[in-house]
Amino acid sequence: MVRVCNYNDKELLAEKVGEYIIECQDKALKDQDSQFNIAISGGSLVNVLHKCLVANKKLASRVKWSQWQLYFCDERLVPLDDEDSNYGAFKKAVLDPLMHNGDHLNLGPTVFAINESLVHQKDSQNEKIAQEYESLLPADGFDLLLLGCGPDGHTCSLFPGEKHKYLLQEAHKKVAWCHDSPKPPSDRITFTLPVIADSRNIAFVAEGSSKQDIMHQIFDLQDESLPTALINRNYGSRVTWFTDEDAFSKVQSNH
Repeated sequence: MVRVCNYNDKELLAEKVGEYIIECQDKALKDQDSQFNIAISGGSLVNVLHKCLVANKKLASRVKWSQWQLYFCDERLVPLDDEDSNYGAFKKAVLDPLMHNGDHLNLGPTVFAINESLVHQKDSQNEKIAQEYESLLPADGFDLLLLGCGPDGHTCSLFPGEKHKYLLQEAHKKVAWCHDSPKPPSDRITFTLPVIADSRNIAFVAEGSSKQDIMHQIFDLQDESLPTALINRNYGSRVTWFTDEDAFSKVQSNH
């Protein structure tokens, strides 16, 4: 069954997300040679990560960055320094502050970005970007996927609607090229459901009143045309949602 952790305060929510991440980290790191394989979405999530893993000194001291292998659940096919890049947003929110913190010099995570040299070339190169990124994924799956939820119920770059079903129905590729994102930029790569199926822990972070209606659709109506609701149904025992009251206020069912 899906677990929901709902908080009145955004700072408390960020702290609880941080505690959960560190719990997953500690479970994965059995010894000094172990690695913590984590994949994250972009958007507002990177600001939550800054709050809980960089600004919160108590939690920051428990992060074993040097053993992290960090990937992106989806990425816009833009240069890494573009304002739309998930890597770029993570670098600005987390990596750059770490570099300026003397306690963490040379202890940053290993971060896997897309092959920037193939961006803005032919469509066949977009397929190649997806294939190359898939080849980098950990063979035994992820310890944690940290996901967002759009106001339309999308996560990663898995969007609802008939037009985007080809991504939800992808059974073989673990990373696919999304060529028609309804949100610009239209070209992206995204994890597919087989990656989510192989992940040991899956967490969503949803904040703000713009998420009220979609939370109602996901949790009360259980609308499985929504990728987020489909993930709840298929992998619920491994799924945790972190929400605030603004986002969850229209949900009527008990969670």
